Amino acid sequence: MELSEFTRSNAPTEGGEGFRTENNRLLSVPVDGTVTIKAGSMIAYTGEMTFTGKSSAEGGLTGFVKDAVTSEGTPVMEAEGSGRLYVADQGKKVRILDLDADESISVNGTDVLAFESDVDYEIDTIGDISEVAAGGLTNVYLTGPGQVALSTHGDPVVMTPPVVTDPDATVAWSTDLSPSFATNKAFEIGQTSGEGIQMQFTGSTGFVVVQPYEEGGQHP
Repeated sequence: MELSEFTRSNAPTEGGEGFRTENNRLLSVPVDGTVTIKAGSMIAYTGEMTFTGKSSAEGGLTGFVKDAVTSEGTPVMEAEGSGRLYVADQGKKVRILDLDADESISVNGTDVLAFESDVDYEIDTIGDISEVAAGGLTNVYLTGPGQVALSTHGDPVVMTPPVVTDPDATVAWSTDLSPSFATNKAFEIGQTSGEGIQMQFTGSTGFVVVQPYEEGGQHP
């Protein structure tokens, strides 16, 4: 491929409104004011922009129960200014959701990539941390109207409860569901199964999003 063709074929799309994907792993965000993004996810921007960490006292996630959960939580930062912002999360695939007014979704904090300033959010821990151990989750409850971008390892699948999932593979669920944790004490060939903590979603409505990857698991 000639250099001119390479630069032309991989140039970002100009103009446009709202969140969009430049490719399936890169989110493009037009900024005219503020937008909230996952800390460390900015890879480039045009125009004038500043980035500020959000404190937990203001509803942000930096440092929120960080010592109480096994993961690093979900620090976010606010981008403010005018221009176009490009964000990505370790090569994960980007999914854009358009939330209507009063429409909401609960997302594993690890998988929140960005959301518009009009989207209301609050955070909480899911399950009893002392019992859940590696399954302890910091979740973000996002309520529209506005756009939300999630990141997933591979292509997710959306399931209808009742369903049992691995916490490390669980991306999001509808807020009408209230998952519970259970401990699987089964043994395989004298060893634990590796699936010691499970999330249980009961009922017959709503949805659960899982990805083909375990965030906190052991991977080759």
